[in-house]
Amino acid sequence: KDACCSDLALNDIDDAITFAIKNSNVDTSQIFVIGVSGGGYATLCTYMKSKHNIRKFSAWASISDLIAWYYESRIRGNGYAEDILVCTDSGTELNENNAKQKSPIYWDTPLTKLSKSSLFIYAGIYDGIQGSVPITHSINFYNKILSDLSVTDSSKYVSDKEKLQLLEYRKPLGDYGNIAERKIFLKKESGHIKLTIFEGGHEMLTKFALDELLNEE
Repeated sequence: KDACCSDLALNDIDDAITFAIKNSNVDTSQIFVIGVSGGGYATLCTYMKSKHNIRKFSAWASISDLIAWYYESRIRGNGYAEDILVCTDSGTELNENNAKQKSPIYWDTPLTKLSKSSLFIYAGIYDGIQGSVPITHSINFYNKILSDLSVTDSSKYVSDKEKLQLLEYRKPLGDYGNIAERKIFLKKESGHIKLTIFEGGHEMLTKFALDELLNEE
């Protein structure tokens, strides 16, 4: 029950950053958080709750909603459904209230604190088919943050039509170019928040991801 981005787990991440600052030669204006899969989930949660001033977050193949992921995993018959029951202290039936407490899509967004933090969200178009986390976790979290930021330009959001087209056809919705020689299927951006759906599965394009964090632009 202390897993799945509990307060204890997130405090461990903050403590690791604090330790590095106190014991190493750290440029505190250049702190980054990056992760894939469960690490992408932790990245989103750290984005929402870290006490540190973090410049960039890079989240790949992320889980954002444990309720959705429980039912998705149960349908697939994989072991993650049982893991979610354990980490939400649920017994045999999912405790949805506990699951919400560990799901960043249900949390309040700290708007002022994150005004200078960049968030890059990436998902492979085939994840959820060839991988374990559907792309809707990334899309829905991106839309949630824009809504919480009171973004009024509807073109910045992923529309229901765009989401359905991606899920049904798995084809690019425009000419968005490539990342790391992979075709981009959809790209959305608003302020410091960016979503990219690319040709791939449940993965991180590691060199690209690290280069993007180190890019000064």
